Amino acid sequence: MSTHFDLVTIDTPSPDPLAAFWSSALSLHEIEREDGDRWIVLGETDGTRRFGFQKGHHRAGSLHLDLACELDAFESERRRLLALGAVETGPPRREPYGWIANLLDPDGNCFDLCAYG
Repeated sequence: MSTHFDLVTIDTPSPDPLAAFWSSALSLHEIEREDGDRWIVLGETDGTRRFGFQKGHHRAGSLHLDLACELDAFESERRRLLALGAVETGPPRREPYGWIANLLDPDGNCFDLCAYG
């Protein structure tokens, strides 16, 4: 068997709140948990694993995700992510491909919300 992609794992001193943020942000569900909050996996309702959160050392800026939405949903999605605890690093801006908002999750990891079109 060849090596294949399994899931993105994020090291964090606080797995519970970070997993809760990403669960709400991406409508994922907790599908695995070990040793309290040492290891949490979020996934799809069919059991497909997407994100792992592991208790460990965190270094801000060591992760960057791009999320996408429809153009007409950009502002409402941006507001929803901010309400969940995301922080903007600057104002949203129009680019040739559409709109982008640069954000940080509750642990300081960078991510972008992009609306193409």
